[in-house]
Amino acid sequence: MSTDGWRWEYDPDRDHVAGGIPPRVVTEVERLADQLVALAGMDIDISDLGNGPRPGGLRRMDAAGGWFYFLVAPRDPLIIVVRIVPPFDAL
Repeated sequence: MSTDGWRWEYDPDRDHVAGGIPPRVVTEVERLADQLVALAGMDIDISDLGNGPRPGGLRRMDAAGGWFYFLVAPRDPLIIVVRIVPPFDAL
């Protein structure tokens, strides 16, 4: 993985992925996404972090009692947050 220019984004956008989710959960997801960017920037392979059927595919990571799904796109270099699931008491 390249150490240049790693970043993360919501897909398709923040309103779609994080809209209606409690702010404390969104803050934790964004903190973890920042940490993934930092790890990738240190040339650590993050494609197998979290849970998922195989490295490089959709990954699941716990966050503030809920979880979020993300993809790693090393060619871009980009971490894509696609869904946030809040804790059940916030549903």
